[in-house]
Amino acid sequence: MPGKFYTLRQLILYFLKLGATGFGGPVALVGYMHRDLVEQRKWITEDDYREGLALAQLAPGPLAAQLAIYLGYVHYRIIGATLAGIAFVLPSFLMVVGLGYAYVKEGGLPWMQAVFYGVGAAVIGIIAVSSYKLSRKSLGKDWLLWIIFLVLAVSVSLTEKENIGLILLAGLVVWFVKAPPGFLNKGVPLFFFPFFLQVSAQLSIHEKLTQLAWFFLKAGAFVFGSGLAIVPFLYGGVVNEHHWLNEKQFLDAVAVAMITPGPVVITVGFIGYLIGGISGACIAALATFLPCYLFTVIPAPYFKKYGRHAAIKAFVGGVTAAAIGAITGSVIILAKRQFIDLTSVWIASATFLIVFRFKKIQEPFVIIIAALLGLLLKIFIK
Repeated sequence: MPGKFYTLRQLILYFLKLGATGFGGPVALVGYMHRDLVEQRKWITEDDYREGLALAQLAPGPLAAQLAIYLGYVHYRIIGATLAGIAFVLPSFLMVVGLGYAYVKEGGLPWMQAVFYGVGAAVIGIIAVSSYKLSRKSLGKDWLLWIIFLVLAVSVSLTEKENIGLILLAGLVVWFVKAPPGFLNKGVPLFFFPFFLQVSAQLSIHEKLTQLAWFFLKAGAFVFGSGLAIVPFLYGGVVNEHHWLNEKQFLDAVAVAMITPGPVVITVGFIGYLIGGISGACIAALATFLPCYLFTVIPAPYFKKYGRHAAIKAFVGGVTAAAIGAITGSVIILAKRQFIDLTSVWIASATFLIVFRFKKIQEPFVIIIAALLGLLLKIFIK
C-alpha cells in the first residue's frame, strides 16, 4: 500500500491538472507522475510505478496516457483506470477542439496562414529530433532493429503511407530471431490484439463517422511509446487514402498537438473536428484511446507474471523499431510539402538545433516563437 492514503477524487483532480499543464511530451509527463505521485505524495509505490511504466512501454498505446490509466488502476481498479485516463486526456482534448473551431472559422485569414507557416516548419524540426532520440534509445547497436528501421523509413517515404502488415512482420521477425518458436507450446497469453486490424478498412460503409471510428481505432492500436508514432499512419489514411484533409491541414493538426499540453496523440481530436465537427472530434478521440485503455486494464492483472517474457519483449522491440522508422519516413514526407522556400528550411533547421542542444527548453515555447517568426516574416515579405 502507498505511504499516504488518497481518494479517487484527489487522483482525478491530479490528472486533470497534469493534463491541463503538462508540457514536454511523453518522457516529461511520465517524469512528472513519478515526481508527484511516488516521490512527493507517496500515493504510488516505486514497484507499482515501474510495473506500469514497463507495461506502457511494451503494449500498444501512447506512453503517458497508458501510464496514467495504469496508475489509476493500482488502487481503484477499473473505475480508477477509467476516470484517470479521462481526466488526463480531457483538458487537452477540449483545447484542440477549441483550436479546431477557431481554425475552421478563421483558417482562411492571412494571419493564421502566416502563423502556421512558421509552426509547420518548426514541427518538422521537433519530429526529426524525436526520431533521432527514439532511434538511439530504442535501437542501440542491434543490427536487426536498425535494418527494420531503415526498411520502414524508406518504405514510408516512398509510398507516403504506413504499411501495418510490414510493422507486424517486423515484430514477428524479431520474435522468431530472438525468441525461437519453442515457446508456442507454452500458451503464453499475448495481448497484441491488433492482428485483427490487418483487415482492410475499405468496408461497405458510407457513413463518414463510422469510417472515422474504424480508422482511428486502428491508429490507436499502433502507437508504441511516443505519440509521434501515430503521425505517419494518420498521414497515410487521412491525406492519401481518404482525402479527408490536405497536406497543409494535416501539418497544422500536428502543430496544434505540439502547442497544447497532454499527450501528442490528442491531435486526433483536432483532425476529427476538421472532418466531422464535434461528433468527429469525439469519435476520433474515443476510438484512438480505446485500444490504449484496453491494452492496459486487460493485461494489468497478469502483467507481473508474464510481462518479462522474452517473446513479448522481442515482438514489441521489432514493432517499436518499425514505428520509429515510420516516424523518420514521415519527417521526409512532411518536409517535402513544407519546405517551399529557404526560410522554412532555416526555421526547421534552427528548431532542430535548439531542441537538440538545449534540452530544458520546452517544445511549446519553440512553437510559439516559430509562430511569431512566421507572422513577422510574412508581414515583411508581403
